[in-house]
Amino acid sequence: MSTKKIDLFVICNTILMLLFAFICIYPFYYVIIISLNDPLDAQRGGIYLMVRSFSIENYKAIFKTAELLNSYQITIFRVVVGSILHLILTSMFAYALTKKHFVFRKFLNWWMLIPMYFSGGIIPTYVVMDMLGLVNNVMVYVLPHLLATFHILIMRTYLSELPPALEESAVIDGAGDVAVYWKIIIPLSAPVMATIALFIGVFHWNDWFTGFTYMTSEKLWTAQNVLLKIIQSNEASNIASISKMNSGFKQTVTAESVKMAMLVLTTVPVIIVYPFLQKYFVKGMMLGSVKG
Repeated sequence: MSTKKIDLFVICNTILMLLFAFICIYPFYYVIIISLNDPLDAQRGGIYLMVRSFSIENYKAIFKTAELLNSYQITIFRVVVGSILHLILTSMFAYALTKKHFVFRKFLNWWMLIPMYFSGGIIPTYVVMDMLGLVNNVMVYVLPHLLATFHILIMRTYLSELPPALEESAVIDGAGDVAVYWKIIIPLSAPVMATIALFIGVFHWNDWFTGFTYMTSEKLWTAQNVLLKIIQSNEASNIASISKMNSGFKQTVTAESVKMAMLVLTTVPVIIVYPFLQKYFVKGMMLGSVKG
């Protein structure tokens, strides 16, 4: 009897999980099939499970638009440069905070925590960015996000749990603080570094507010800002007109189909990268949960 109850639970649980997975996955799957369907055919509706008339005209229209290509270059620059600098500075900051003999340790702890709970607001922040010359400057995507308190706390917790004997043996062999940091700490911090890289990389890729606030020139917009413009205005219709006039296209695209294609292009990179970092991400998120 108990076995039947367990089997019934497993069956019901499996059905519910599959239903939940379908609800989560289907919206994105729908976006993909619409973006790969013939734009004019998609306007007829009735596409739910499969592509009815395959076409890549939506993606051709996007990649033929210089504004979108430029926005992707800026987005990639922001993700790569911003993530690398963020990881280096965060790890250095956290490494210094693990040293009890560090003179400014308590001061930096407070200096780090206060902004986590109190913010100057949008207007004072904008004034500061303007005074620093970062308004309409591509570095505004990178410099204000070099450090994050939450990431420093994660890194500090992880480094605090590393065996002190590793550093002591390196010091005995003549290694200084810089050598210990680069040759001992960084290689041993792969799980937490991957976790933070995923956090900051996804943030840089998805962030639209920075460009919306500090960029008046559309030439410095990221892909997310261009996507926002397409969704909120008639820009998609303009792209459709451009592609229609281009003799290289055998058929036109529609505003809705271009929106779908842009959603795919701004989402797929994160989906591709995540599986490679997942094992490190899970291990990094377990920091401090088990001690022994």
